[in-house]
Amino acid sequence: MSRWYGPAPVGWEDLVSGALSEDIGHGDLTAGLFSDDHTAGWFIESEAEGVLCGIEIARSILGGTIADELHDGVLVGPRKTILSDRNSPTSTLLTRERTALNFLMHLSGVATLTREYVQRVAGTGAQIVDTRKTTPGLRSLQKYAVRCGGGTNHRRGLDDGAMVKDNHIAACGGIRSAVATVRALIPHTVRVEVECENLEMVEEAIQSGADIVMLDNMSVREMHEAVAYISGRALVEASGGVTLASVYAIAETGVDLISVGALTHSAPAMPYHLVVP
Repeated sequence: MSRWYGPAPVGWEDLVSGALSEDIGHGDLTAGLFSDDHTAGWFIESEAEGVLCGIEIARSILGGTIADELHDGVLVGPRKTILSDRNSPTSTLLTRERTALNFLMHLSGVATLTREYVQRVAGTGAQIVDTRKTTPGLRSLQKYAVRCGGGTNHRRGLDDGAMVKDNHIAACGGIRSAVATVRALIPHTVRVEVECENLEMVEEAIQSGADIVMLDNMSVREMHEAVAYISGRALVEASGGVTLASVYAIAETGVDLISVGALTHSAPAMPYHLVVP
C-alpha cells in the first residue's frame, strides 16, 4: 500500500538515486566491516512531534515495513517507530542510513513548519502557499512536503504562471506595458500576477487587468486598504517577511493567499534516528 500523500512528487526516484551516488561515491569504506550474509534488525523513530513526510522515500532506500497507521501528512509524536525490519543486510543498511534520514528530516521539517503556519491562520479563509525559494534540485519534494503540511503550492516554475515583478516593471516602463506585453505572449488559460509595493501600484495593476495582485512587504494597514480597493476583482496575495508572529494579522486583512518563503528555505529539520538494537 502506498503511503504517499496524494500523487508522488515528480522525479523523486532520480533524486534519491543521485543522493545515494553523492554519498557513497566509489564505495563505503566501512562496508567491509560486515560479511555479505551479516544481517541486523533496526527501526527508525521520531525524536520530536511533527508531520511525517518522506516515508516512502525512506522505504525505497532501506526497505523495511512502515507502521500500519502511518502515511505522509500524519502527525507523529516523539519516540514513534515509523519504519523497521527484523533482518536487513547490515552493510547496505548502514551505508544508506544517512541518506534516508536526510530526506525524512528535511521533508518532515518543511511539512511541520507549514502546518504551524496553517494552524495560525485557521478560520480566516487565507491559504498558506510556498514560493520558488527552494533548494536547487529539490523543488518537487519540498513543494510536496508543503502539501503534506496542509499548505498550497504556488507556481511550480517560470513556465506555469506569469508573475510580473519589480524588475520586469522597471525594465518595461510600467505595469500597464508589462501586463499588456505578457498577455500577448501567453495562452488565455494562464493567469497574470503583478507584484505591487504600494497602493498606487495596486490601482494600476487592477486597471491593467491583473488576475492576482501581490502585496509585497506592505504594512497591515496598507493591506486592509488594498483588499478593500480590489474588492474581489482579483485574488490578493500577501508576501514578504511573513513570520509565525505576523501571519495571523496579515490573514485578518482579508487576503486570499499568504506566500511564505521560509517554508522551504528556512524550515528546521525534524529529528529522527535509526537504531540497531
